[in-house]
Amino acid sequence: MNFWLLKSEPDVWSIDQQKKAGKKGVAWDGVRNYQAANNLKKMKIGDLCFFYHSNIGKEIVGIVKVIKEAFIDKTDENKRFVAVQVRFQEYLKYPISLEKIKKIKTISHLPLIKQSRLSVMPIDFKSWKIIYKMGKINLN
Repeated sequence: MNFWLLKSEPDVWSIDQQKKAGKKGVAWDGVRNYQAANNLKKMKIGDLCFFYHSNIGKEIVGIVKVIKEAFIDKTDENKRFVAVQVRFQEYLKYPISLEKIKKIKTISHLPLIKQSRLSVMPIDFKSWKIIYKMGKINLN
């Protein structure tokens, strides 16, 4: 299993909308950056992804699961880019702000910090565990 982070502007697609999509999930589409698209192509069924609210909030708010591997993105007229299907898994009890993430030296290597514009990025297992634990306990 691999771990990822998916970014979405909450006024465009939020974690609450993702949850309302139900068991069938929704296509994670509209990705037009080649590096992010290549990350989508690497995703496998069962992979877990942090759901990050970008621009508004700038925080990890929950987890989604990949339920269908890469397929042609229906929103791409040129059929060059792909999407994956994801289903809501859980909310984090305590959303984790980018500000908090930046303060933790052991995860300072993450693309979330190094490549802040990348919308689909891998997360190593050690960093996943640290962030997930942060979302379960209040560190304020």
